[in-house]
Amino acid sequence: MGTISKYKNIIIDTAFIFLGCLIASLGVNLFLSHAKLLSGGATGIALILEYTTGLPSGIGVFIINMPLLLLSYKKLDKNFTIYTAIGMISLSLSLILTRPFTNIIYINDILLYCIYGGVLCGIGYGLVFLRHGSTGGTDVITMLIRKKYSNFNIGSLGFSLNCIIIIIGAIIFGLPQALYTLISVFTQGIVLDNVLKGLSSKKLLLILTEKEEEVINYVITDLHRGVTSLVAEGEYTHHKKKMLYCIVTTRQMLNLKTSIHNIDPTAFITIVDISEVKGKGFKNI
Repeated sequence: MGTISKYKNIIIDTAFIFLGCLIASLGVNLFLSHAKLLSGGATGIALILEYTTGLPSGIGVFIINMPLLLLSYKKLDKNFTIYTAIGMISLSLSLILTRPFTNIIYINDILLYCIYGGVLCGIGYGLVFLRHGSTGGTDVITMLIRKKYSNFNIGSLGFSLNCIIIIIGAIIFGLPQALYTLISVFTQGIVLDNVLKGLSSKKLLLILTEKEEEVINYVITDLHRGVTSLVAEGEYTHHKKKMLYCIVTTRQMLNLKTSIHNIDPTAFITIVDISEVKGKGFKNI
């Protein structure tokens, strides 16, 4: 059963990674490449090669990632290497498959190209990262450096590498293109972050109520969620009572909040955002 579940997860992961790469490649070919803008990572280098030599970005991504993939296989975790290979191949194929769509959309506004390109890339890469995937490029470089220098800030290094790519683009294609690329990369980062938070976020509810048993029964019976009781003491009255601790999905949170107030209109509820939960009852999306 464990083996079947493992392979099922790999299939789901691969499907999400390919879908994410397909969406990101539409962002690149429909918007970024049409306006001669760049992207971060290996895709940005591949786009520079495409604009200067005519080499399709999909092939460029594959060529750039091959030596990095070999390094990853020798130096890094095997699971990371496998998922990087899946992501790299998916992105390369997607860029090749969507390249004929480059001239479908024509907008006489480069700002719209950079914004919508960034949005699609953010959604696509968000889906890839959501399933623990990687598209190679700077991800492999940062992981290699992190392995040697454990205290190194991965986020800062990734940002620095992307800045180098953008600077090279500014030298070759001019400052305006580089500035528009910065807007696109910034948009991509915001959307990616929201995809990761939005699809995997949960809500933590801390509940103080006079009708504890009714609320507990509702959470367990109707929502099929667990609930934990913590001993809480009011510092003013020094009265001890149960505080209910419950983690639910965003959709369940709306039902739970309404139901608690129907059970006990005087209930005190604190709701906290949680970006990730791992454990029984919560599966990775």
